[in-house]
Amino acid sequence: MKSNIAPEEAAEILKKMVRIRQFENKVSDFFNRGLAPGTTHLYAGEEAVAVGACAAVNSNDVISSTHRGHGHCIARGGEVDKMLAEICGKAAGYCRGRGGSIHIADVTAGNLGANGVVGGGLALATGAALSFKIQKLNKVAVCFFGDGAVNQGVFHESLNMAATWKLPIVYVCENNLYGMSVKINRSFPNPDISIRAKAYDIPGENVDGMNVLVVKEAVSRAAARARSGQGPSLLVCQTYRYFPHSGNNPQKYQLREEEEEWKKKCPIQQFSQKMINQDVLTEKEVIVIQQQVKREIAEAEEFALNSSYPKKEELATGLYLEEMPGVDIRTAGPRKELTYRQALNEALEEEMDKDSKIFIIGEDIGPYGGCFGVTKGLYDKYGPNRVRETAISEAAIVGASVGAALTGLRPIAEIMFVDFTTTAMDQIINQMAKIRYLFGSKSKVPMVLRTVAGSGAGYGPQHSQSLEVLFAHIPGLKVVMPSTSYDAKGLLKSAIRSDNPIIFLEHKMLYDTKGKIPTAEYFLPIGKAAVRKSGSDVTIITYSYMVMLAVAAAKRLEQEGISAEVIDLRTIKPLDMETVCASVKKTKRALIVHEDHQSFGVGAEVVSRIIESIVEPIKIKRLGGVDVPVPMSPVLEKAAVPQIEDIIKAVKEMIYSAPRF
Repeated sequence: MKSNIAPEEAAEILKKMVRIRQFENKVSDFFNRGLAPGTTHLYAGEEAVAVGACAAVNSNDVISSTHRGHGHCIARGGEVDKMLAEICGKAAGYCRGRGGSIHIADVTAGNLGANGVVGGGLALATGAALSFKIQKLNKVAVCFFGDGAVNQGVFHESLNMAATWKLPIVYVCENNLYGMSVKINRSFPNPDISIRAKAYDIPGENVDGMNVLVVKEAVSRAAARARSGQGPSLLVCQTYRYFPHSGNNPQKYQLREEEEEWKKKCPIQQFSQKMINQDVLTEKEVIVIQQQVKREIAEAEEFALNSSYPKKEELATGLYLEEMPGVDIRTAGPRKELTYRQALNEALEEEMDKDSKIFIIGEDIGPYGGCFGVTKGLYDKYGPNRVRETAISEAAIVGASVGAALTGLRPIAEIMFVDFTTTAMDQIINQMAKIRYLFGSKSKVPMVLRTVAGSGAGYGPQHSQSLEVLFAHIPGLKVVMPSTSYDAKGLLKSAIRSDNPIIFLEHKMLYDTKGKIPTAEYFLPIGKAAVRKSGSDVTIITYSYMVMLAVAAAKRLEQEGISAEVIDLRTIKPLDMETVCASVKKTKRALIVHEDHQSFGVGAEVVSRIIESIVEPIKIKRLGGVDVPVPMSPVLEKAAVPQIEDIIKAVKEMIYSAPRF
């Protein structure tokens, strides 16, 4: 059958496939010569999938890529000189040398980036499609992933979310028959991946991934379907990689006969010959394209080798964006009394009123109002487009929020309990926290992940944890833990307006506590502690629910003639050590109290920083939760975390014991 394709389009398609093949050959050469650090995953053999798919969509659509992402970047218009520089770890690379081979991104061209985690981009692309739907944009997301990702939970969560909401996305599975070394027929009960689409009531189609025009036609149909509001499709492109899984992976698992058979189906040779046979291109034009690309790659090699490495001084540059200043009006104007829960609800409503780009996503957050009632009434006011109830899909909730944030929205993701964030750790740690830095600080992820922490309600070990130190350990995240209604509202408003990804932890035992809130609008600075009670004998440093206990303990100690100053950190990351150290220098004693397990906790970090900052003799003590899972029994649960009596005892031990540095 004669192809209905113009010579100009045929030449562009061929040039991109040739560019990918020659680029990958050069990357292999660089790796073998020790010029490319780390490892690399080459795309040679699969060129028709990336080029065909990208040729089928518009310039304002977006793609998400994989660890084998060089081909996707080039097909989307990526510049090979910047790509090769990135692979060499040079400052002139797309990501300033921070991402390398498996994290190349060109966000300005609609490429949401390659991903070093198998299946890591599935939820991101789904979030981009959600963003387009919320904003009513005529745009489509194309999500590339390998056959290995189909067995990841995030694959199912993402397809379920996209199918439920009929999101404008095309899922393109590049089935090259191998995960790493294990062949698909040994890791799938049924190697026909396309049938998995039936579970989500969406089209599933097997596509010849070695034929660029067949891929283009299939993606065109799926994109048109998505754009018309009918939802996602799953295309499984049968293809083959001509290199090993990665640069340091010996290719001993692929049979020689199998390799030879697939090389006969080379997408470049197939397409070139077809265009020549149909008089669309001449043999001379094909040769000229090969020569042009060869010169491009040679120039890219020279550019990459002559480019400079990043400066050491720029190691942390761009990790965080600057926060807005707070407007603390605690003592100004009229006030009203609100519970902690109501203060959070009011903050959400005020910000959603002001900015249509804000939406909330999570489980049971609609008419039910959320597990703890924080979103009550918001569904009725803003509707299902901006208050998005999901299935029980923590990974998809967080990942979709990241993708939506990358494409212009400000998501607020609610995870019912902090314990459940563990099912979304890839999306939190590898996506939410790292993407801005990995992509050379050329993008931003303005999102808030709200969740509930702490014990006291008798919920048992899997609903009562305090995991703030886990998140605080991850570069790229900020961690906020307010203790009062006033702080809950002021800090949540600041978090929503921040351009940084923020973990916002609410303690379940604080929801019904009450406090005075200004009727005027206010914001609190992220990273600024508060002095809850002044004192001169000892400094008690704490946060969240423990602030209430610390203040109560300080009042009882005062009756015994011991003056305790209570510092509420408010944000765990960044820590306000200026306020902490100023107090400790005055009192010469510091007790750090937190509900989380004492070992390797926030207390250890604060102690370390105090010692590093203060030279004069001081006494320091930590008081944290016992190193056991939080039990359900009320007696044991109370014994597992610090109580008022424990704080009093610890202070007295410091007051009446001999000085120690």
